[in-house]
Amino acid sequence: MQPLLSIEGLTINFPSDGNTPAAVKSNSFTVNKGELVAIVGESGSGKSVTALSVLQLLPKQAEVKGRILFLNAEEQPVDLLKLSHKEISKIRGNQVAMIFQEPMTSLNPVFTCGYQVMEAIQLHQKVNKENARKKTIELFEKVRLPNPENLLSRYPHELSGGQKQRVMIAMAMSCNPSLLIADEPTTALDVTVQKTILELIRSLQEQNNMGVIFITHDLGVVADIADRIIVMHKGEIAEQGIAKDILQAPQHPYTKALLACRPAGKTKGKRLPVVSDFMKDPEAASHEMQAADHIAGTQPPTANHKPPTTILEVKNLHVHFPVKKNLFGKPVEFFKAVDDVNFTVQQGDIVGLVGESGCGKTTLGRTILQLIKPTSGEILLDGKDITQINSETLRNMRKALQIVFQDPYGSLNPRITIGEAILEPLKVHSVHSNNKQRKEKVIDLLGKVNLDSTHFNRYPHQFSGGQRQRICIARALALNPSFLIFDESVSALDVSVQAQVLNLLNDLKREFGFTAIFISHDLSVVHYICNRILVMYKGKIVEEGTADEVYHSPKNEYTQKLINAIPGKSIYQSP
Repeated sequence: MQPLLSIEGLTINFPSDGNTPAAVKSNSFTVNKGELVAIVGESGSGKSVTALSVLQLLPKQAEVKGRILFLNAEEQPVDLLKLSHKEISKIRGNQVAMIFQEPMTSLNPVFTCGYQVMEAIQLHQKVNKENARKKTIELFEKVRLPNPENLLSRYPHELSGGQKQRVMIAMAMSCNPSLLIADEPTTALDVTVQKTILELIRSLQEQNNMGVIFITHDLGVVADIADRIIVMHKGEIAEQGIAKDILQAPQHPYTKALLACRPAGKTKGKRLPVVSDFMKDPEAASHEMQAADHIAGTQPPTANHKPPTTILEVKNLHVHFPVKKNLFGKPVEFFKAVDDVNFTVQQGDIVGLVGESGCGKTTLGRTILQLIKPTSGEILLDGKDITQINSETLRNMRKALQIVFQDPYGSLNPRITIGEAILEPLKVHSVHSNNKQRKEKVIDLLGKVNLDSTHFNRYPHQFSGGQRQRICIARALALNPSFLIFDESVSALDVSVQAQVLNLLNDLKREFGFTAIFISHDLSVVHYICNRILVMYKGKIVEEGTADEVYHSPKNEYTQKLINAIPGKSIYQSP
């Protein structure tokens, strides 16, 4: 049987002044009808570039060699690279559809979601507006969107991340394509939403006997849905084969590294392996991991006889936002983002705060730091209610309270170098007597986050996502804070980069001895890094306990749902 898609000797170059290596190097693979092929690798491995080349969506300066044969509607193989603009336009969105990584930037913000899907239907199927509307409602139902008719008139910014992604899937499926390309469609989504999206793509693929290319950086995501897996590293295919074989017996060191980097199933406090460990000496890395897990698993936890000191106490905290006002502008209806929350944090602990988007995690974190004012309640830091202190006293307390935001690029000023960004809080709080001493402090901090003095005068755009996150951690530690909040600080990173950041946090925790709240939607990450876990749902804490208690023996139904949604959990669990 002839493959639906056959890529032969694909090489892609982006010419530049320097000797830039090829983005994709002589790669070959096939995708059959009714088959889901996962392409896995870190950022920069060439996954997305390969996918974009299928639909001629690469920049004009890209040099593409090789053949991309696609079985068209007439069951004839055509080389997509040789088609004219007019010819490829008939195939795009019709016979070959693509779901892009970021739905907010892929959807037009000035048009309603319904209009954008109807436009795609009318463009390729030549149906009238009424029939396009009916088909759009059917598609919204098929992708399990709530109130499909109501969503027709909603704009992208009015939908959640998971709902926007489902609109993109509906648009991609509108013309019953033969081939669907899904480029990181679940990155940074909540684990429960991610599970829904994965199940949806798999069910649509089976219903339509469609070929699917699923691109991701996490082998765990595709463990339950992929038929075959292709692992890419630095533009080359490192390994490919049946999904079960790749997951259970990986052959290439890079594949072994991707499987080992995830914190799920790893011993708490032990260093996570990273890609460089396996690329240097894969056998030694594997043995070292197994030995560390065995030793840690057989030794009883060390008893701590010191009485715990409470550093933070949150009492009856409420944060309400007005959503409806009367004729005179008085709020008459409120959204309860944080609803009667109570908990304590002991000195030296890292407490995990877990829940889906919209549950109130970030609002709670920012309220603790007084970036958002509470409606009512108390926040006691070292016994002092910080909701009642004046702005000058709070400003002086900022040295002890720091936050690492979710988006490192958005939280760094693109106009100043990273050295100046880290030096700025030292200057504001008059730490050290001159800029020379402050610069020495900054260089020392850069060293602690695995960067060096040569990076001082570089700008944020010159760093990778993982490096930018490490820069933000260095800036947060500049004032030697006693209390830190990490707000989804590893959620959108490659699994290997995530492992590096988590290792770094463990090292810095031992060195600086800070107390922290670690906000995330990923329970496997939180279980690895935290002592205790708080589970938040619709503004309330629904479960709390030690990390092991919550992760291995959840009592609340919502917590069980979060744990069951962890992708590929079985392949990461220790025997």
